[in-house]
Amino acid sequence: MARKKRKHNENPEVPAESESRQSGQSGQFRSSRGLDVSPAAVIKLFRERKKPLSDNEVVDGLKAGRVRRQQVRDILDDLVEEGRLIRIDRAYGLTESMKLLVGRLEITRSGVGYVVPDDKRRKDLFISHRDMGDAWHGDRVAAAVTRERAGKNHEGRVARILERGQTAFPCRVVKRMGADLFLCRPTDPRQPMSFMADYRPEAGGKEPSLEDIITVTAGEKLEYRIYSGTATALLGPQRDAAVQERLVKINHEVPTVFPRRALAEAGALPEEPGEADFAGRQDLRQVPFVTIDGAKARDFDDAIHVEKIPRGYRLRVAIADVSHYVPEGSALDKEALERGNSYYFPQSVEPMFPERLSNGLCSLNPHVPRLAMVADMKFSDKGIIRESTFYTAVIQSAARLTYAQVNRGLLLGDEAEREAMAPVLPMLTKAEKLARLLNALRRERGTLDFDLPEPEIHFNLYGETVDIRPRVRHFGHQIVEEFMIAANEAVARFLTEQGTPLLYRIHPDPDPAKLEALFKLLGTTSLATSLPAEPGPGDLNLMLRAAGDTDLDFLVSRLALRTMMQASYSPRHEGHFGLASVCYCHFTSPIRRYADLVVHRAIKRTLAGEGAAWISPVKLQKAAEHLSRRERVAMEAEREILKRITVLFLEDKVGQEFTGIIGSLADFGFWVELKEVMAEGMVRLSTITDDYYGFFPERQELLGERTGRAFRLGQTITVELMDVGIDRLEVNLRLVEGGEMGEPGGRKGKPRPAGSSKSGRSGRSGRSERSGRSERSGGSGEQAKSSKSRRSKKSSGVPGASAAPGTAQAAAESGDAPKRSSSSRRRGRRRKR
Repeated sequence: MARKKRKHNENPEVPAESESRQSGQSGQFRSSRGLDVSPAAVIKLFRERKKPLSDNEVVDGLKAGRVRRQQVRDILDDLVEEGRLIRIDRAYGLTESMKLLVGRLEITRSGVGYVVPDDKRRKDLFISHRDMGDAWHGDRVAAAVTRERAGKNHEGRVARILERGQTAFPCRVVKRMGADLFLCRPTDPRQPMSFMADYRPEAGGKEPSLEDIITVTAGEKLEYRIYSGTATALLGPQRDAAVQERLVKINHEVPTVFPRRALAEAGALPEEPGEADFAGRQDLRQVPFVTIDGAKARDFDDAIHVEKIPRGYRLRVAIADVSHYVPEGSALDKEALERGNSYYFPQSVEPMFPERLSNGLCSLNPHVPRLAMVADMKFSDKGIIRESTFYTAVIQSAARLTYAQVNRGLLLGDEAEREAMAPVLPMLTKAEKLARLLNALRRERGTLDFDLPEPEIHFNLYGETVDIRPRVRHFGHQIVEEFMIAANEAVARFLTEQGTPLLYRIHPDPDPAKLEALFKLLGTTSLATSLPAEPGPGDLNLMLRAAGDTDLDFLVSRLALRTMMQASYSPRHEGHFGLASVCYCHFTSPIRRYADLVVHRAIKRTLAGEGAAWISPVKLQKAAEHLSRRERVAMEAEREILKRITVLFLEDKVGQEFTGIIGSLADFGFWVELKEVMAEGMVRLSTITDDYYGFFPERQELLGERTGRAFRLGQTITVELMDVGIDRLEVNLRLVEGGEMGEPGGRKGKPRPAGSSKSGRSGRSGRSERSGRSERSGGSGEQAKSSKSRRSKKSSGVPGASAAPGTAQAAAESGDAPKRSSSSRRRGRRRKR
């Protein structure tokens, strides 16, 4: 698929040659004559002129002259991107004067949408399906406010489509309309249109069948929400998991091909580092570093070594020195920045760097010399960090271990594993002790630990899904997690103390209103007695621990996670709430996260005495915004493929019964977490025919008017799988009368296996289990919602059924509820008596 061309100076890391901005994010420039060329000056000019202006008129109005013409155009582009100006033909208009809101249109599966404004100071604008015009999901639009509503999202209509968010779509063939003409619909249920696609296979090529997936490039509008199109490729049958992966990559524009120049640069690199590369580095090849990763991992970012020293421990964390091979501004660097990170799918990986680097030259493979950046830390006997130093080195990993191996040998005493790990076993024993100390200190300071089991997808040799089960977490995960967090904190502190600009990893405190709503909601469950009279953010851990020994643990963890803000990158030092860390960054995964590569460069420039001004504030801010966006793309793609594979897995299980927990309720039904298959589905009240049910949102309860029967948050019930829909990614359930109906919050029946816990990384290959649960899904809130989470919805706030755990909230936040009346009194059909 063709990649979108980057607009002028869109690369946040590589400025245009004419860029002269030196002071802050504004891009301000003051000439020797005292002329002000800045965003503020441009906005002031538009307000004074009170009409749209061309770029030449802006240049003349600012008296910037030819020399600064490009500077003015850059500022105009930035203001358009920020939503403060709108481009109208060959001119620009002031958004505030035109009473327009500029942003991305996000459509829900129910057909309504929201414009998420570029200007983050403004709230999302609700758009009904009647007011979207020809706009599609993901388009950048200008919308007019048509109705203001106190305390709610204002309503509006799309006035202008500024930029199509997507022009190529994976589509499902619905009907053959002619010899080479097919009616097809996008596989993304949020896209509102259909295509009449022309498909001409090459000689001997296969023609699509009904339900096959093809890629379609959009053409002209034919009639309301029907467009012409050109089919460019046949992906294959809709029910093939590999086809689903390919269509998700297209939906989210995940890059799958490296540019020729980037591949040429990678090909010119040596297969192994040489003596010349070792110059100026500490030689640590005799230190028995080890890597600990998942069994399927192929790219090894980090290696560890622990030794006992007087009154404490010495921990060395060696991280692949990617920056040695990838110079700033090179083709490899530009492509890595554009990607932002690697993208992991159940059966494939789209790496940030070509495999020659990611799996070869940069990867800390065992028994071969590799270049590394080392964080060398010393801790007291109680695990308190005393000092840290940073330097480049050459290392040679002594062993490539897996989490399961470490767990069996270190904790379970498996003799075969202990013998296999004999050369490094004494070191691992010390690592275990230090990791436990670090974990205890983190828990003491208030880091959040969400108990969220994550699905692991198992395929047979034919690529068919045979099982979805919780990924088992071993203590080996915790060892790596604790050491990576310690290294990240040490690096962030060092660079901050040195005054070096860097990309911080920040996680804001939760919204007080959401936190209050959460505690109020939990007050309706069996946990009410565990809550303090006036709970606050510091009581989240108290709540999580209270739920830990009950059947509510998963539910409470997920509800708490929903209150979390989105973790992101920022040049500003704002702390990390989830990790209870005052200073944090990402340093440990430069093979698969560009933010870490930026931090490595900051360290090297600081060690060379050039840290204070190594990067401009403008470039750093743009990098932070871009990388935060790309991370969200990766998360959304991961969620979508998990939903799709889960739905396919459940197709042949229609009619089977499952035990589940009520995870959220609305006035038209409730969502159920299915324990056995790690999926989520919906029971609609229209399928429960014994009574009328009133919904009481304040206590999250559906109550029968005649029978007094109640459905409550956290309640265990038995359901039957009615049907699933791959088109809308829905799982529909029916209550089994006479089945299990447990009260919420009962004690668990079975203890966890020794040395294991329930969480891990979901359904990924490659680096699927890296970076730590607390850092990424637990403490950080990094699996918390996207921008749609800012919306307030009625009822339970969870109106939509989806196929994967944790996705009811996403459905809720996008307003994806069936269209029903506003009454909270609902029923199904009365049984005939």
